[in-house]
Amino acid sequence: MSCPGATRTLRADNAPAVTCSGSASDPRACLFLGIAACLLVACSGHSPSPSQGYVEGEFVYVASSQGGRLERLSVTRGQPVALAAPLFGLETTDEAAAEQQAQRQLDASQAQLNDLQTGKRPPEVDVIRAQIAQAQAAATQAAAQIARDEVQYRAGGIAQLQLDQSRELAESSAARVRELQSDLAVALLPGREAQLRAQQAQVSAARAALAQARWKLDQKTIAAPRAGLVFDTIYREGEWVPAGAPVVQLLPPENIKVRFFVSETRLGALKLGQRASVSCDSCGAPIAATITYIATAAEYTPPVIYSNDTRDKLVYLIEAHPSASDAPRLHPGQPVQVSLE
Repeated sequence: MSCPGATRTLRADNAPAVTCSGSASDPRACLFLGIAACLLVACSGHSPSPSQGYVEGEFVYVASSQGGRLERLSVTRGQPVALAAPLFGLETTDEAAAEQQAQRQLDASQAQLNDLQTGKRPPEVDVIRAQIAQAQAAATQAAAQIARDEVQYRAGGIAQLQLDQSRELAESSAARVRELQSDLAVALLPGREAQLRAQQAQVSAARAALAQARWKLDQKTIAAPRAGLVFDTIYREGEWVPAGAPVVQLLPPENIKVRFFVSETRLGALKLGQRASVSCDSCGAPIAATITYIATAAEYTPPVIYSNDTRDKLVYLIEAHPSASDAPRLHPGQPVQVSLE
């Protein structure tokens, strides 16, 4: 419908411009046409309706690599926990005994290595030194005896046989002194190089066994790997927990995200990092979020056969993350509305 005496044009921003001319230059007519133009702008330039979505949580399932009876559960459902806060503990009887056994084996291996490195014990060395002193005294006596026998033999007082016996005794006593001195030197030496290497390998193996036993013992007491909310506890105290079975279901605030869908016609206007506003019935003020994922594959709202006539049914999944401070206001499974900025 057109009004006589009024001309409607479009500006560069697609907003209608109204000019009065001719006989319809009455100010009241121009005012009426201006109000109509404003209403037209309000009806034709409205923003897209919010997208429907829901809140989803990416849970952290905390478990132990070792099995055992649940001896201590330090948290309850709905409780916030800080990083490294204790969550639960399993019985440690077997692991504690294995740790003590490994420690004793390491001590024994280290003692054997020290023994090989230091030679014989001081009392054993003292025995050899005493034997050397005794042999030296016997050698001195034998040397003095042969000196007397040689004088007596030259004077004709003893036979050749007695002189030969004295000489053999002196040589034997001197040889005994040299033998004991060699024994003392050997006693002061460490073990052979091959023995030392073998024993050092035994010590290293014992240390590795001790580290393994301690690691298994530490795995029986589990702390929170991240700060967050205890969403659920799966076992109760006294129950047997298999190895690797989750005991606590943890929800860090940064793992809360909003999933919503946009039509194929609106997909081209979205980009990663774009801001969005999330609203829900109990959220209070809108929650700011950032788009972190845009699906590359399309989905259909109802099951329909794709055609050009049903392109309005084509939607794409979008994910957005709120800030860590606002995330606790959202709960997994909660329906939300998302407005794009």
